[in-house]
Amino acid sequence: MNVIISNKYQSLLAGLDIDVIKSINGEFEADEIVSNFANFFFNKMILDITAVKNYQDINTLQRLSLGLDMSKIIILLDDSDVVNSPMYLSQLVSMGIYNFTRNIDAVKFLIDNPNTYKDVASYHQLNMTADASTPAVESQHVSVNDMNRQGLRVIGIKNITNHAGSTTLTYLLKKHLEKAYKVVAVEVDNNDFMYLNDKTLKSVSAIDLPSFIATNSNNEVILVDLNDHGPISSCTEVIYLIEPGLIKLNKLIRKDHRVFEKLRDKKIILNRSILSEKDVADFEYESKSKVFYNMPYLDDKLDKSMEINVFLQKLGFNKLGSNSNEEKGSKLFGLFK
Repeated sequence: MNVIISNKYQSLLAGLDIDVIKSINGEFEADEIVSNFANFFFNKMILDITAVKNYQDINTLQRLSLGLDMSKIIILLDDSDVVNSPMYLSQLVSMGIYNFTRNIDAVKFLIDNPNTYKDVASYHQLNMTADASTPAVESQHVSVNDMNRQGLRVIGIKNITNHAGSTTLTYLLKKHLEKAYKVVAVEVDNNDFMYLNDKTLKSVSAIDLPSFIATNSNNEVILVDLNDHGPISSCTEVIYLIEPGLIKLNKLIRKDHRVFEKLRDKKIILNRSILSEKDVADFEYESKSKVFYNMPYLDDKLDKSMEINVFLQKLGFNKLGSNSNEEKGSKLFGLFK
């Protein structure tokens, strides 16, 4: 059974389909919350951060962390600049507070799938020395409708089978698109781009993604490497990667037997695929889905790839032109850039 402590977001939390043993609403001192629940048995506590008096002072959250088991607490953040600043989020992680979100839909997910340090390590900025009370830069946001109106395409690349190659594919798409389009690429909640030796590639947290998109909305294309769990709400379109190996497919089905039902009418890419046209047809028949593109294994050291160009043209990027020949770059591996 779970506990809900709410204030500003009472109506949102009341709509959660979870078992609740106790629910209180209002503003409470941190010490009051600790004294009432330190010896109270519960599965998870969903805490509306606005229910904690003086919550923008990080020391208030520290008092909670000292009195409660923070692995059992899920904090619903508000949209204030201070709470969403890199310093505040980093200090939450420093105190062992890993389960926080601004998305009400993520609360229920965190009940059964709590974060570990690895999931929030990207928020942890060990070299930050600024005062936590320093005002954050005013948050920016561009809606999907705004992006569509101005012709900006924000394309998310998301793994459906684990580690299906979203990072490498994002990198290759960016390399090809930048020949004819103004494009940037960013990864969410990860730091794998650093290993590609391309300083134009960026990394941000999920919370900072909308601000990154707003700041870079003067581009024609923003490619977002969503990896396995990145949010899709900031994207105008998403391509879903499935690596069609037997073990990975079986793991996927056992994890969620309705996965292909959920992917109906989505852009499914078979990535790192060795399937023939007949194999793809069989895959579509058995999964009751439609494959948008069958992408073979690619050499990420090539500056040009016919497969990538064909794929991008199918996505509507017609300024690339034909590319029947593949060329190698000036360096085979480019290890020392």
